[in-house]
Amino acid sequence: MKKPRKIKRYCSTCKKHTVHEVHRIKKKKASELKKGQRRFRRVTSGYRGFPRPKPEGREKTSRRASLKYTCEICKKSIQPPSMRAKKVDVGE
Repeated sequence: MKKPRKIKRYCSTCKKHTVHEVHRIKKKKASELKKGQRRFRRVTSGYRGFPRPKPEGREKTSRRASLKYTCEICKKSIQPPSMRAKKVDVGE
């Protein structure tokens, strides 16, 4: 899926359609202090194997692509729900 670098969208702060800049959002590193991560580290420590079965045959063929739109007038950013796509290119 190809997206232009700039797109005209409705800005809820300006209350009108303005030009927005499109940015691709990358996943941040998971925090080691979260409860699920602490549980995962505890289960995988020691001489045991991985706690969950391999996802063979259950893998998704596409990934979720998160896009962020920044208004060029008020600089307010919005991030709508992500979409599934095999490949996302933010071009010119």
